[in-house]
Amino acid sequence: MISLPTVELTVYPYDCDAFGHLNQAALLTLLERARWDALARGPGMDLFDRNGVWPAARKTVIEYKAGVYPRDVLRIETLVAHRGTTSMTLRHVVRRVSDGVVAAEAEVVFVCVDRLGSHQPMRVPAGDAELAVDVRGEEKGGAPVLFVHGFPFDRTMWRPQLAALTHWKRIAPDLRGVGASTAPTEADSYSLARYADDLVAVLDALRVDSTAVCGLSLGGYVVFELLRRHPERVRAVILIDTRADPDTAEGRRRRDELASVVARDGTDAMLERLLPTLLAPTTAAAQPEVVEQVREMARRWSVPGAVGALHTLRDRPDSTETLRRVRVPALVLVGSDDAISPPPVAEAMAQLVPGAQFRVVPAAGHLAPLEQPLATSRLLADFLNGIG
Repeated sequence: MISLPTVELTVYPYDCDAFGHLNQAALLTLLERARWDALARGPGMDLFDRNGVWPAARKTVIEYKAGVYPRDVLRIETLVAHRGTTSMTLRHVVRRVSDGVVAAEAEVVFVCVDRLGSHQPMRVPAGDAELAVDVRGEEKGGAPVLFVHGFPFDRTMWRPQLAALTHWKRIAPDLRGVGASTAPTEADSYSLARYADDLVAVLDALRVDSTAVCGLSLGGYVVFELLRRHPERVRAVILIDTRADPDTAEGRRRRDELASVVARDGTDAMLERLLPTLLAPTTAAAQPEVVEQVREMARRWSVPGAVGALHTLRDRPDSTETLRRVRVPALVLVGSDDAISPPPVAEAMAQLVPGAQFRVVPAAGHLAPLEQPLATSRLLADFLNGIG
């Protein structure tokens, strides 16, 4: 558990009811004051603004233990008992300063709400597919950012970054065959070239000449292909939990086996095989909502889309030389517990790019932006600020 600074507050007569007691409504008001005071002394009152969200109370439990009256001074201790991706639980212990008696204990569960509210994706035609694209913000002098999700995820994996990086125009499409994008059924509809050309169609639709491109896992491989096919559209490169080398013979065999599982049993069966390698052990244990979101994203893959993506992963080329030719700002991020593209692999990849930055996200696996959204968003913001 994480402790916030302790706060002392005086109880005034207007805080109490007609009988001179601190009632429940007044105690809730005092606890709210204490939370904001604790934030001001600790991480800052603008913590939620910085991350593009706002805390909404979902559940409150209060246990009264002793009376509180006007002029009493209360010492309020606040502990972060649980911190998830989109929720947190705070525990308050309220003591009378005069005698140290615990007057009340409270537990409040908050949901962090995207301040932008509900958002309908735009639709972009791209060859034989139509893509769903989230577009947030306006270009304010810095490079727009194009987010490319991995497998078996979709554009919703970037929600924390879409909410947090408010100084940049943010663009996040669903790849063909997944989420709200359409799913062509022809086998040749899925390839790195198709995915890369789809991204160009999105940029053209938005009249964006060039952009910072941020890709995770499969999204990183698509970024490599974009660099090969359309280098003039790339202003900066961000590679997260990905690698430059192709599949081994054993890796290609596993892709074919997994494609057969999808075609026969569906995406749930596929995910059961993949899930143990996708998240850090601490994420699986402490953030069940992340595990559930991964399940939901995997279920939004169509069978043709999943099979096509697995064949694309199987057949991807070696991108070592592609990285050596990169001449734009580059950042390589990796989760400290990524079992698929571990930190040594990511660091070796960063060394191929002249001047590339390399950063490790603690307590994250193969899905760092969702497992550790605050740390990942801060690293992305620092990099984007540096490139103008």
